[in-house]
Parts: sequence; C-alpha cells; structure tokens
Amino acid sequence: MKNLVLKTFICAGLVGVSLGAFAKGDASNGKNLAATCAGCHGATGNSPTPMFPKLAGLGEKYLYKQLRDIQNVNGKKPKAPSRSIPEMTGLLEGKSDQDLQDLAAYYAEQAIQLAGAKELQVQLNSGMKVDGLKLGAQVYRAGNLKTGVPSCTGCHSPRGLGNAPAGYPRVGGQYAAYIEKQLRAFRLGDRTNDDSMIMREVAAKMSDAEIIAVSNFISGLN
Repeated sequence: MKNLVLKTFICAGLVGVSLGAFAKGDASNGKNLAATCAGCHGATGNSPTPMFPKLAGLGEKYLYKQLRDIQNVNGKKPKAPSRSIPEMTGLLEGKSDQDLQDLAAYYAEQAIQLAGAKELQVQLNSGMKVDGLKLGAQVYRAGNLKTGVPSCTGCHSPRGLGNAPAGYPRVGGQYAAYIEKQLRAFRLGDRTNDDSMIMREVAAKMSDAEIIAVSNFISGLN
C-alpha cells in the first residue's frame, strides 16, 4: 500500500518527463480534424452512446498521450507505450504529432455533458447486496484499506476533475460502462499504457462490486 501511495504522488513528475516534448496544440485546427471523429465521439467530444468515451474536457496532456499511444499500436516506436482499440484501427494513420496535439487541444476545451449516476445495488463477494452509490463514494473518497485500494481523489480530484497539468484525466461525468470497461482492462492487463502501472496496481486490488460501484459514482461527479 505504501509503495502504491508513493507512486501516486510521484507519478505527476513522471508524466511530465514522459511527455517532455509536449507542446500546446491549436484547438482551431483540432476542430477541423475532429470532423472525422464526430460519428463516434460527437461533434464536441460528447459521444451519444456508452460504446464510445466522452472526450470533452479530459485534459490536453492526457488526450495527447492516448492519441499517441493508439497511433503507436502498430509498433512504429517499439519501446513507446501503445494502446489497442479495434474501433480506432487506421483512423490516426497519417496524422502528424502536431495533428494529435491539435486534436487534444480541441477536445480539452469542450464542456463535458454529464452521464449521471443511478441508484443501484451491488453484490459483495460474501453474497450480501449493498447500496452501490454508498460503496462507490466510499471507494472513490477513501479507497479500501483492508485490500490496499487507494482513494481515487489523489489523482482525479474530489470532484473527478482530474489534474490536467499532470496528465491525470477528468473522470467525472464519463459513462459508467466505459469506466468499468477500462478498470477491468487494467485489472486483466489488457490495457497497459498507464505510467508506472498505477492503474493496473489499483484495479488488481478491486472487486467486481467495487469496480461497478465506483464507476457508477464517478459518472455523476462534477
């Protein structure tokens, strides 16, 4: 637990190093480039379906990293992180690094439309069913000391607004189904482009009930 907490505090510095070449993009050019993305992610980065994530307001540095990692899935830079998303296959081919920065700048400027949390019950490993919103709030704000799950607030802020300069994304208002999918992907090791393995180490300690509950709670944060 101590090591994970320490990683959480130093990761901002590591993100800054890994994106040392990052320069602010041109949002106006990014808007033009985003026309081809609107079918899935919406004109302003507010996708109409949980099948695709909301990109609006996630933070320029984070968005740029994800675009870069997705573009690198074909291994052009073998030692660099990559992120495989089948739906994105080929869509970033031919895009320059500046194009990626411009896209990131555009989406970062957009206002997210909140997905919203809902009342639900989740079943613990014991078989007991509990209030999902209450459990989600507990995990997000305080973690789970017994299993070593840290709170989410240290990186993503108490309101889920993230930490844009450090490269931590806004999560508040995102679709619960998308957050749940990513947490499960981190837990399984299917997604590996998190700096210092922070999200993989967090998700590895989370139960199904905690993942479902915290994903739902996050979707209503603002």
